[in-house]
Amino acid sequence: MKPMPVIRKNLKVALIQHACSDDRDQNVALISDKIEQAQSAGAKLIVLQELHNSLYFCQTEETRLFDLAEPIPGPSTDQFSALAGKLGVVIVSSLFEKRAAGLYHNTAVVLDADGSIAGRYRKMHIPDDPGFYEKFYFTPGDLGFKPIQTSVGKLGILVCWDQWYPEAARLMSLAGAEMLIYPTAIGWDPNDAEDEQQRQREAWVTVQRGHAVANGLPVIACNRVGHEADPSGHSAGITFWGHSFACGPQGELLGVAGKSEENLLVDLDMARSESVRRIWPFLRDRRIDSFADLQRRYIDDI
Repeated sequence: MKPMPVIRKNLKVALIQHACSDDRDQNVALISDKIEQAQSAGAKLIVLQELHNSLYFCQTEETRLFDLAEPIPGPSTDQFSALAGKLGVVIVSSLFEKRAAGLYHNTAVVLDADGSIAGRYRKMHIPDDPGFYEKFYFTPGDLGFKPIQTSVGKLGILVCWDQWYPEAARLMSLAGAEMLIYPTAIGWDPNDAEDEQQRQREAWVTVQRGHAVANGLPVIACNRVGHEADPSGHSAGITFWGHSFACGPQGELLGVAGKSEENLLVDLDMARSESVRRIWPFLRDRRIDSFADLQRRYIDDI
């Protein structure tokens, strides 16, 4: 008996990595132009980098920078929703959300191809490291790990620091996500040695390819590029390493960007996850009866 053929369902995805300026309108104009270029090249799903409307402001702690935040719906969702509807594409955006006075989130918003807001995800894991003082600005998300249904599929949206946590990827997978998408702003301290810089970048790629393998899903990570100075002058700033990439459900690399501005176009075979999960049924074999300790901070009573 011949095996049943696997039906291919290709989805062209664009990852838009670019440098940012301190001019919000200039950034939005640049992004909009790149979205139109991606749509002209056939992209149906377009992923933007983390906090794409501004410089990465979390290098310092300044209360005046809360002025960068905006409500959702608001000016940016209005602009990108109109563009999504005009072009018939799904856009994954990343915004500094003002939820209420004194309450802010790092929020990914998905605009569907009809111009509607399909949903949002508020970043759950918030770093607080030299140059990445995000806990000053962002309240941890409270929407859970819930995929967002769109016209191109069910998207498991996570954001940057979430990339390092297999639990987040797993929960999105268990909720039916058809792919994992990470808007990102990650880079090097320019003072780090070159070998240390390469180790950091390779670790970043490796852990996300691991999420793809462990869950049998494609992974998309879109990072920014360029050097951004530390406004306080206390550090050498951040050199964002770009290297946006997409991989398939066995971790196979489908496309990798360089260190400059680029629209990275990749084709996802949306039927491959079904095929891969049949030969590697990790979800079937999970010992959920023995995983209760995952809810503990650390197991120190053994």
